[in-house]
Amino acid sequence: MTAFSPEQARGLGGPGWLVERRVAAAESFAAQSLPSPDEEVWRYSRIGELDLSAYHPAHGASGHVPTEVHDLLALIPERAATVVLRNGHPVLLDVSDAATSKGVRVGSLADLGSAGDLGVAFDEPADVFVELNDGFAAAPILVSVPERVRLDGPVVVLNWVDDDGALVAPRLVIRAGAGSELEVVDWAGSADVAALFVPVTEIEVGPAANVGYLDVQMLGDRVWQLGTQASRVADQATLTASVAALGGDYARLRADCRLAGRGASGNLVSFYFGHKHQTLDFRTFQDHVAPDSTSNLLFKGVVDDYSRSVYTGLIRVRPGATGTNAFQTNRNIQLSDDAWAQSVPNLEIENNDVKCSHASTVGPVDEDQVFYLQSRGVPPTVAERLVVGGFFNEVISQLPITAVADAMRAEVGRRLEAPARAGARS
Repeated sequence: MTAFSPEQARGLGGPGWLVERRVAAAESFAAQSLPSPDEEVWRYSRIGELDLSAYHPAHGASGHVPTEVHDLLALIPERAATVVLRNGHPVLLDVSDAATSKGVRVGSLADLGSAGDLGVAFDEPADVFVELNDGFAAAPILVSVPERVRLDGPVVVLNWVDDDGALVAPRLVIRAGAGSELEVVDWAGSADVAALFVPVTEIEVGPAANVGYLDVQMLGDRVWQLGTQASRVADQATLTASVAALGGDYARLRADCRLAGRGASGNLVSFYFGHKHQTLDFRTFQDHVAPDSTSNLLFKGVVDDYSRSVYTGLIRVRPGATGTNAFQTNRNIQLSDDAWAQSVPNLEIENNDVKCSHASTVGPVDEDQVFYLQSRGVPPTVAERLVVGGFFNEVISQLPITAVADAMRAEVGRRLEAPARAGARS
């Protein structure tokens, strides 16, 4: 744990309030132990394999935007704002004139915000990796939209990692004013490096606001992710938070959605496809605090080759949350006998006036569907691909950006045709 010291956190610089916060977080982190798979929230995880001594704080950026990043940005040509971070350091910031004229603020929190902008979306105490992010986020980014402002294009935040052996700890704070509307695409990609990626995203959805957030995780095969997403949804507001998880070696995301205002709505959707020796790990928390709030979670995953997936979710309905409607569904397909999926949904209900349900399944491709397609002359491998595509389409069709959805479908198709997959199943 000494690899990331308070002195190193202080060396990141910035305004006094940010330096003080970093140092305090680094001191707190240094005083704690890393979690263990024996802890319930880390059950089934690979956290015991983590060796922090293998990583160093990310080096500063050169200012160069890699070609791969330009290719990804080309998928979304009409953007209200663009932020590119290379190894956690900003290398590109572009805010459209239309967004600026409406009072939209996008950029470094060190320049645009204050200490009060960090941590407000968290209700539960921060875990050790949120503390690590607090201490070593080189350039926290703020996306702030004023009341009743509607953005015509998405805000795109793209994290690119190519510093071998680096800890990269991006922090993104999204604040939507009352009655505002916006979409944010938060994309993570990397070169073929070994790195530790520890992102934290905070989403504050003001009264009657509507926020769409899409997290695309396409990190390289040697990158570990330990991510946290915390959101707070006010009265009559709606958050739709989507996750497309395809990359990483061990990639974990904890997503906490707090329905804090009367009539708040939270929609959590995700698709994930594990291959090779990946582990994709999801922990979700639908926290109903206020009355007449609604949450709907749909996570769908496929595991192939020797990959693993873990899903554990909790719906909590607090005593004052009368009229709650909360639903949680996790479906998994195993394409290989050597793949493994674990699904553990949970309910904690402290009020009788509610409607809650949860469901989970883990199993192979539906043989009846494959047989039907084969009976119509479709080759077996094509039939399986069509079934998996249809399985995912319920989620992919909900992704807010059509071009991104198409890119995700194409990636699923590549994985279903990959030679490595055929070799693993032979």
